[in-house]
Amino acid sequence: MEENKIIEPAAPETVGSNGTARKKKEWTKKPGDNSWTMFKVMAEFVDGFETLNKIGPCISIFGSARTKPGTYYYDMAVKIAAKLTEEGYGIITGGGPGIMEAGNKGAWMKGGSSVGLNIELPFEQHHNPFIAPDKNLQHRYFFVRKVMFVKYAQGFVVMPGGFGTLDELFEVLTLVQTKKITPVPIILIGKEFWEGIKNWIVEVMLERHHTINAEDLNLFHITDDPDEVPQIINQFYKERPEELSQNFGL
Repeated sequence: MEENKIIEPAAPETVGSNGTARKKKEWTKKPGDNSWTMFKVMAEFVDGFETLNKIGPCISIFGSARTKPGTYYYDMAVKIAAKLTEEGYGIITGGGPGIMEAGNKGAWMKGGSSVGLNIELPFEQHHNPFIAPDKNLQHRYFFVRKVMFVKYAQGFVVMPGGFGTLDELFEVLTLVQTKKITPVPIILIGKEFWEGIKNWIVEVMLERHHTINAEDLNLFHITDDPDEVPQIINQFYKERPEELSQNFGL
């Protein structure tokens, strides 16, 4: 007599619109109860809003975590952050090493608001020593962190960086282009780094495929001059004083 065998249930079959039967894909790992995740997300938003609501207008500085102290762009970021602090702005960075550290250092040197939006990563990320202790936020979710970067920033300075920096840049460009936030100055530092990307945008996106409009090229500036950064931002808000307000209207 054959022993009883436990038979695994077959994957459920579905029928497509053309009448063809096919096996439905299933998760290899069963997801947990996503409703509890909502409370973790809410806690991050509350912590960020309560902290950053108090600090006033800021400039967010993006750039590579791999840029070493003493190098050209590190020193440039320190200088730019210091100049912006002297103009009365707080400085927001991702809180880690490299360009983030340089931005916080410039604000710290001038006694300004130095904010770090840290993120849990398996590599690279640890908070730098130039963040004010009461402005050192810890994030688990990238999308919450992005809201904090954008909501409280009245301008963006983008230093050379990797995929994360490009993600942050194009996120802000998209928000301005689609009018999800009011226009803000977006300044890219380093012509030798950014001109190639701009040329590709012009030649491929604009002229060959027509996926952007010519006026979209006015959404950002490229410069090598640290003195030009506060000049661009100050002129922008001199012409639009009513727009020196938080983004998203949250």
